[in-house]
Amino acid sequence: MNDNASQYLFPHAHPLQKDRKTLVMGIVNITPDSFSGRNAAASAEEAASRAPALVEEGADIIDFGAESSRPHATALSADEEIARIGDAVARLRAESGVVISVDTYHAETAAVVMEQGADIINDITALRGGWGRADRHRTEMAAVAAATGAHVVLMHMPSGPETGLVDEGYGDVVAEVRDFLLERVELAERSGIARERIWLDPGFGFSKDFESNRRLLLGLPSLLELGYGVLCGFSRKRMVGDALGLPADERLEGSLALAVMAAMFGAQIIRVHDVRETVRALRMVDAVRHGL
Repeated sequence: MNDNASQYLFPHAHPLQKDRKTLVMGIVNITPDSFSGRNAAASAEEAASRAPALVEEGADIIDFGAESSRPHATALSADEEIARIGDAVARLRAESGVVISVDTYHAETAAVVMEQGADIINDITALRGGWGRADRHRTEMAAVAAATGAHVVLMHMPSGPETGLVDEGYGDVVAEVRDFLLERVELAERSGIARERIWLDPGFGFSKDFESNRRLLLGLPSLLELGYGVLCGFSRKRMVGDALGLPADERLEGSLALAVMAAMFGAQIIRVHDVRETVRALRMVDAVRHGL
């Protein structure tokens, strides 16, 4: 793990401590159906070759993903996902100490990539192992994460991509997201995942319309008060398009505005396609907030 980045991935007294910069997670998609073509790779070899450029642009973390989470995306089996990711993690780890994340909800994939040198399992199902499981409180993913010492990102997404990610009709979206994530945190900790290795992702854009996303962002301090690290992802998402009336390839400025707001509230990780631009914007935020 990169020394400069790893200093931020350790037990912290409170996530709003003022001496830590906002981390940027650069997305590398190994998938043909990503909603954004930026940083998409056709193979594990190409993905591993793209990642160093993002590190050069300032990414603290590289997040490999093989399955798109866009509405109505095709789900992959663990075998298909492992085949698509291939040895991308091992290739990058051999040449870089950057923190490596893999976006997966398959325990089998997690075990493979952790063996290859990954640091973070970014699980959009929050340790449920997918959707439609009879037992939502027991999953092999938690066991893999605990055994390997992985950091885990638990995201709020009550239903899967097959629904089209329509709004769930929240009463109090901040309270409902908070309660959901606390329930998943309890499972993670009972399974042996250390508190300091748990990160929360509110799931902006997933099963939420613009108004729910707006309220959730303004309520972000409520999640930060829980004492866990918080990751936010807005990059080129529909909420930017809804507000500005722009297609995915013209949503950079709107994405940066949301990233800046989240960082000002105290989010520690921002997940993005556009690394260089986001790093510059967040370094400015950090300079003002912390004097970095």
